[in-house]
Amino acid sequence: MSTEVRVPTLGESVTEATVATWFKKPGDSVAVDEMLCELETDKVTVEVPSPAAGTLGEIVAAEGETVGVDALLATISEGASASGGSAAKVEQDAEYVEEVKSAAAPAASGGESVDVMVPTLGESVTEATVATWFKKVGDSVSQDEMLCELETDKVSVEVPAPASGTLTEILKNEGDTVEAGGQLAVLSSGSGAAAPAAAAKADAPAAAPAASSGKDVEDAPSAKKLMAEKGLSPDQVTGTGKDGRIMKEDVLKAASAPKAAPAPAAKPAPRAPSTAADADREERVKMTRLRQTIARRLKDAQNTAAMLTTYNEVDMGAVMDLRSEYKDLFEKKHGVKLGFMSFFTKACIHALKEVPDVNAEIDGTDIVYKNFVHMGVAVGTPTGLVVPVVRDADQMSFAEIEKKIAELGVKARDGKLSMADMQGGTFTLSNGGVYGSLMSSPILNPPQSGILGMHKIQQRPMVVDGQIVARPMMYLALSYDHRIVDGKGAVTFLVRVKEALEDPRRLLMDL
Repeated sequence: MSTEVRVPTLGESVTEATVATWFKKPGDSVAVDEMLCELETDKVTVEVPSPAAGTLGEIVAAEGETVGVDALLATISEGASASGGSAAKVEQDAEYVEEVKSAAAPAASGGESVDVMVPTLGESVTEATVATWFKKVGDSVSQDEMLCELETDKVSVEVPAPASGTLTEILKNEGDTVEAGGQLAVLSSGSGAAAPAAAAKADAPAAAPAASSGKDVEDAPSAKKLMAEKGLSPDQVTGTGKDGRIMKEDVLKAASAPKAAPAPAAKPAPRAPSTAADADREERVKMTRLRQTIARRLKDAQNTAAMLTTYNEVDMGAVMDLRSEYKDLFEKKHGVKLGFMSFFTKACIHALKEVPDVNAEIDGTDIVYKNFVHMGVAVGTPTGLVVPVVRDADQMSFAEIEKKIAELGVKARDGKLSMADMQGGTFTLSNGGVYGSLMSSPILNPPQSGILGMHKIQQRPMVVDGQIVARPMMYLALSYDHRIVDGKGAVTFLVRVKEALEDPRRLLMDL
């Protein structure tokens, strides 16, 4: 018996809410009145309790989705095990059921079957790549123990075990692409599941070559028939079934796709020929999804925006003196060190108020001006460049900015940044100076129209009051989209940043 979980009455004049957090995932056991999820309205936060005891089946409204009053949130299988929920999901693809039925039967005899699903990946992220499996078929696992790691365009996501038991089947291997809500593997919560799983593997030796080659996979019979009717060949259809198996839906999708003329896209330059001796000393490593996304977005920025860079230099003496004078008192009161980033953030906010074009973006034929500043701070990590965002930085104090940047830096280093941490930036700071860079031209972070490059502070001879003196100088580089920002505006912005840093009192006086 299935029970529906619906949005409760939200209050007078409140007609919709946003799903903020799910406390349970499909396959979890729930008790009556146990909290399932939390909804956010424009006035209050509403918790949704379970209307019945059983197993959480399908989650209809994922985190971040907007739902109306009485909308369906999820279903609960009363008195059923997690296998009931997984069976309902597998029924969506009848052809695939035929393929896995023989492997699932032995596991069922050993204990309850629990599906391992792809978790919510974040707003606008619909797919991921299986990066690493920490367990193999037959291994015993504990609840919440890490099973595998997924890579999305922006972050890595760890997938914990939804229950204790034995890993009986891995449906998506390393390197496979999976969609949000898709099935990764099957667990058996019974104690004797490992042996049946091994037997199932031994009884199907023919499956191993197909999985390894990726070319000898038998396509669905209905897909073959439909391809013949539509005049399509297998290489014209992208298979989404197990191991790239072509399903009926894949053929329908390929047949309905518009026959676009081949674009004269520039091909990557071929590799220069290398000798056999050199080839033996080379190592080929597949790019991670994060690195592929970085490469694609940076190239898109060059191809789309009319990007131009203007330069200036700033005497950092005043900021360094102020920081040296107050750093101990600042840390004692606020519990965080006073760095340079808060000064640059404040100086940029000050300049963005005067030149709002740099804080705007182009949407089609419209210019969208932002009456707020969400400051992106580019951070280099072992896996690539990420840009966490300090939201509403224009409303923050120096201490609040330093605390938030420190918090995001730790999360970036540990690979714990969420999608929310990296979305919505309106302007970006990139500090290449921490790596020793003296001068560079940063690339825009689309759809933003401006990015400020900070560089190494270096003692250089400067003329001050007619005297040549050594001063701590830094080169600044502002890259901007010339489609929306004129040269005058870009230069004015950079001059205002320079003035605010060379005389920080201007920030207090709003000058």
